[in-house]
Amino acid sequence: MLQRLEIQNVAIIDRVGIELGEGLNVLTGETGAGKSIIIDSINAILGQRLSKELIRTGRDKAVVEAVFQVDKDRLSDLFEGFGIEWEEDGTLVVSREFTTSGKNTCRINGRIATVSMLKQIGERLIDVHGQHDNQSLLRIESHIDLLDSFASSKLQGLKDEYLKHLEEYRKIKSKLKSLVGDRNERERKIDILKFQIDEIKKAKLKTGEEEELSRQREVLVNSEKITNTLSTAYEFLGTGSKFGESALDIINKSVLDFGNIEGFDDKYGSLKKRIEAVAIELDDIVSEIRSFRDDVEYDPNLLMQIEERLDVLYRLKKKYGDSVEEILEYKAEVQKELNEILNNEDLVKELNENLLEEDKELYRLAKEISNERVKASKLLEERIGEELKDLEMKSTSLKVKIDFDDSMDKAERKYNNNGLDRVEFMISTNVGEPLKPLAKIASGGEMSRVMLAIKTILAKVDKMPTMIFDEIDIGISGIAAQKVGEKLCYISKTHQVISVTHLAQIACMADNNYYIDKMTENGNTKTVVKKLDEKGKRDEIARIIGGASITDITLKHAEEMLDNAREFKNKRI
Repeated sequence: MLQRLEIQNVAIIDRVGIELGEGLNVLTGETGAGKSIIIDSINAILGQRLSKELIRTGRDKAVVEAVFQVDKDRLSDLFEGFGIEWEEDGTLVVSREFTTSGKNTCRINGRIATVSMLKQIGERLIDVHGQHDNQSLLRIESHIDLLDSFASSKLQGLKDEYLKHLEEYRKIKSKLKSLVGDRNERERKIDILKFQIDEIKKAKLKTGEEEELSRQREVLVNSEKITNTLSTAYEFLGTGSKFGESALDIINKSVLDFGNIEGFDDKYGSLKKRIEAVAIELDDIVSEIRSFRDDVEYDPNLLMQIEERLDVLYRLKKKYGDSVEEILEYKAEVQKELNEILNNEDLVKELNENLLEEDKELYRLAKEISNERVKASKLLEERIGEELKDLEMKSTSLKVKIDFDDSMDKAERKYNNNGLDRVEFMISTNVGEPLKPLAKIASGGEMSRVMLAIKTILAKVDKMPTMIFDEIDIGISGIAAQKVGEKLCYISKTHQVISVTHLAQIACMADNNYYIDKMTENGNTKTVVKKLDEKGKRDEIARIIGGASITDITLKHAEEMLDNAREFKNKRI
């Protein structure tokens, strides 16, 4: 349930806080006061796309925050995936800040989140139905989803199994197309694969080659530096020609000096032996330095060859992988693909057999799905008929037309994600008139009532905590409006309902009424929201009835409507 909504700097809203309750919450007010802005703000929390034009003029950012009370089981899998901690009392706080520069900052229980995460959570918390949502009834392709949402769980199980086979069916078709598809395309593919294999083969790649070449290149590029270092060390340690005496000469001299005193004490003899060992080790080092120095040679031709080879490796890595090992793996995969194309007769036969098996299974499942839809359609037609009569559409009948299209197109059935059915709602609004497509003949008011009838039926099985109806009463009045109010009241027994309306018949059914007003302060226009007490509720209903002129008669009428609403709600309870 949505408990609280905080809105800051959205359109003409400066700062508004709304405490929402259980049952039916109704928002009323003059046109342009900001009712739609509140719905836009809720949509922002639900991860819908936003325009920076929504930000209040003169401000650089807008903020919307919502507090929900949530059943943990409803979101536990998402929270686990997102790494979000639950509050012990089930409180969920979602916020979204958006700026004129287009930056979005989203948070879920204080943790930074993405718009996608908001959308995934929002889809399980709130269902928004606006006057434009009735347009879904104008889209024939949406009718099948409405029917399926009413069907039994068996249908969903069949659809899940069907989709698994459909995915495999499409994979096999794609594979076959790559093997025996368009001749020109096949030849082009063969040429590309052969070129790639040949290019890699010609390179004669070796594992570890790049590392060795890079090492050799470093030595050649830095040969002068290496030679200078070795020569200096050789002079200092071995010959001493530039320094007078070398380190080796000095150490050898120390050996001779200790030879003169070793007979006085054993410890001097021991030291002499250790210095002799150093002299021997240093002599070996000097010889090795001289050898290394003599071996260093700057060869510009060799450097050029190494550079060219490394360039070959770089170009291949850019095309086929990040390392020699990956390039060789790619070559093996490409070779396998080429072999399949060139020697595909057996493989094509096997794939065609598999495709035939998948086709048989898909057709069987599509038939079962269609049979379940037919069962669901009969029950849906009956239930919608009852609801439409209750909504003062007694002469209206709605039928669900289901066409099972198993025709062939290029020797293939036209499978889609919903099977082989084409579903369309047909309607007759007057006795004796033939059924015609709902999308073509229903008025706006009729569309609203048909949609409300469907939502009323689904309310019993729909577990969505909160449902929002944004001016779905467009185009209706009188008894029909009264019935719409009663339906919303009925839905609010099992769901939190938020309704934006201009009709007194709906406002009087509310458990919580909110008046949305627009006022000017210090030269600025802003929206304010006031929760109405019983007197305020009566006065607002009187305003809706009588407009600017509120009289004793309109107040009495409003009181009478409220009495009737209370009586209806008590009966429903």
